[in-house]
Formats: sequence, structure tokens, C-alpha cells
Amino acid sequence: MQNEPGRHREPETSWGSGMESLTGRLLVATPALRDPNFERTVVLLVAHEEGGALGVVLNRATEVPVAEVLGPWGSLAGEPSVVFEGGPVQPEAAICLARTRPGVQSLVGFNRVSGAVGTVDLSGDPDPLRDGLVGVRVFAGYAGWAPGQLENEIEIGSWFVFDALPGDAFTSRPDDLWPMVLRRQGGLMAAVAHFPSDPAAN
Repeated sequence: MQNEPGRHREPETSWGSGMESLTGRLLVATPALRDPNFERTVVLLVAHEEGGALGVVLNRATEVPVAEVLGPWGSLAGEPSVVFEGGPVQPEAAICLARTRPGVQSLVGFNRVSGAVGTVDLSGDPDPLRDGLVGVRVFAGYAGWAPGQLENEIEIGSWFVFDALPGDAFTSRPDDLWPMVLRRQGGLMAAVAHFPSDPAAN
């Protein structure tokens, strides 16, 4: 997977397979991916290392308010301020993504994933973080891949890999994220955004 010339990206690690680390990038399900867990999903990769990969699905909101589950964290959650289905692994576990305000370099309890986006520890008190964060999003469960599994899925055409924008994980219209990310790629990718969810019904 080559970087386009003239594009700056933070240095990335690579390993034996020749695949660079995709941490902080988006996996967008291709129309060929029919697994109900991931059909038409957009996943932000929170970690991608030799030992495997971990990400959260960005576009599956539930109807459960964050405040109902995590009390004071609810006031930091952006719209829609509900818990999201992060993926099929450990649905009882919560992962929280957060976005720092411009100019904020470090915050206690904030672990940077890429740029202004990182994870925060939900066991702490949200108040000290309030001034440094634009907002948070809480995910129940996550998507996980064993070593080499994600690379194989990308190779067989299950996922497109795109750069993430800082607002992708916090969009107020998560249902529109899949076509939106595809459309902004332009060209043939923009055409994929109009692919019917059930080709047989077309």
C-alpha cells in the first residue's frame, strides 16, 4: 500500500508482511462484505500491530443514552449522545474515543491514536478533561483481528482503507458516514457510495 507522492503522513511501522501500520485510518466495508456484523460499516482502527488489530465501528448508534450508562460522561458526549455498537467482541466492554481541542498537546488519561483523536479512560473523572476535549463517543464492544487476518481481508477485497478526518468518529449523522466517506474519495469510489444495499432489489 503506497503513500501518494507529496502526501505527508506520520512515520509508520511496518513488519514482515510489508503492510504498514494502519492505526488511525478508516476501514470502509466494500459492497462485497456481507457479514452482518460489518456490512456497510466504517471502522476506525485504534491499534494495528504485529499482534493483530483493534477498531471500533463508527456508524452504528444504539438508542441508549451515554448518561444512562456512564453518568457524568454523558455531558461530554456529542450528538447523538448515545452509546454506539463498536463491534462484536466484548460487547460489555466500553471504549471511549475523544477529540482534543486545538492546541491541547497532552491530557491525563488521554491516549493519542492519531492527530487530535485518542482514547480516554472511562474509570476516571471526566471533569479534569472537560476543558481540553471537544467531545467524546462511547462504544460498546470492538472489532478485533488476529495477526495477519486484517491484511488478508483487505487483500481479498472486504475493506477499502482511507485516511480519517478528525470529525469522522464524532459525526452527528453516523448513518450517512459510509456513503459520505466514499463520496469524498471522488472517481469510482464516489460511485460505490450509491451501491444498493440489496443488489437483488435493484
